[in-house]
Parts: sequence; structure tokens; C-alpha cells
Amino acid sequence: MSALRRKFGDDYQVVTTSSSGSGFHQQQATAAAPKRKRQRFVDKNGRCNVQHGNLGSETSRYLSDLFTTLVDLKWRWNLFIFILTYTVAWLFMASMWWIIAYMRGDLNKAHDENYTPCVANVYNFPSAFLFFIETEATIGYGYRYITDKCPEGIILFLFQSILGSIVDAFLIGCMFIKMSQPKKRAETLMFSEHAVISMRDGKLTLMFRVGNLRNSHMVSAQIRCKLLKGDFHRSTEII
Repeated sequence: MSALRRKFGDDYQVVTTSSSGSGFHQQQATAAAPKRKRQRFVDKNGRCNVQHGNLGSETSRYLSDLFTTLVDLKWRWNLFIFILTYTVAWLFMASMWWIIAYMRGDLNKAHDENYTPCVANVYNFPSAFLFFIETEATIGYGYRYITDKCPEGIILFLFQSILGSIVDAFLIGCMFIKMSQPKKRAETLMFSEHAVISMRDGKLTLMFRVGNLRNSHMVSAQIRCKLLKGDFHRSTEII
């Protein structure tokens, strides 16, 4: 007895052959497996579903180009890193201003009119945090201000300005580039549900239609197609 299975897509046919005496009896049974939705290699919006695996130590290469790595992250991770970086930077700089006031004894003499503190009207950590926010955001309410009797405060103020400019340029630039990427532009592009093979210019050509739902025109548009061709021995990808 021998069983031969022939697969046609998601359906298959089982052929059973048995021998009895000098005659042969052949029985065929067809079983249809439930159709499962096949996952696409490339979505219609251009996103590739192929994921890299077993990279090992190669993941450290992403840190060498940190800016591009942040741009390629999902929005929830971008917002998390954005909020976390600013929160840590603000708390760190506010702590530095509070430490200067604590080491100089300004916290105990803040209400003494004859004493000149490093930063006026800084009594505790919340007031030091408010002073940093007012300085960093250039709000300048005028109630808290740095005096000329504090050289360490002037140095910290210069360091704060440089660090704030670097953080703003890095994070805001990352968010701006991510928002300017036209990844959602493909949501208003319609593809034909079926592709056809027909003669065009004397050659068999694979053809499909693409439509733009927006009234704006697409200038210098380029389309890349990927054809996955399989055989009995291997799968070949032609781009």
C-alpha cells in the first residue's frame, strides 16, 4: 500500500493504492483543510514583515547611530524617551542648584535681608526646581534670580544653557524628522485586489493598478515591487 499526497494551495488530495491478487483497487479520498489567512511578506503600505533573528552582538550597531534608531522607534517609545529624558535632566539640574544653595547655607538665611544668597528666594528643593524651569524655559517671572556673589552658580548657569540646547536639538530634531516621514501616506493609496498577466509591448507583463484618494498630485513617484517565486527545491526572491 502506498499513499501519495499532492498539495494544491491549501487543499490536498490523498490517493491510496492497494493490491489484491492480480487486480488493483484504487481509492481516492479528498480532504479539504480549513483555509488560513497567509501572512504577507510585504504589506500594501510597504512595510516588510520579515524580521531579523539571531543577531547576537550585532544589536550594538544600533547604538552607534542612536539618532536614526530613535527615529525608527514606534511613537510610544519615542514619547516615553522624550518625557523621560526631560524629566531626568530637569531633576538633575534642579538638584545641582539645590546643592549649591545647601552648601552655601542659603537655605537657612533665605529670609535674611542683609544676606546675599546665590539665587534669591530659593528656600527648598521645589523653589530650586521652579528657578531652573523659569530659567530653562526663559519664562523669567522676576521673583527668583541669580546674583553676582555666586561664581559657581554662574558656571552652572552656563553649563545648564549648553546642556539644554543639546537636549532640545537632539530630541526636538528627532521628533520633527519622525513627524515629517510620510509613512501614513500609503493609507490613501488604493491597490487593485487582483493582478493580471497580459501582453504589453509584445511581452507578457504583470500589471496592477494604483489609485490616489487625495486631490494632491504625486510628483516623481516611484514604485518598487517584490516578486516571490517558489520551486520544489528553494524559494527565490526577485526584486
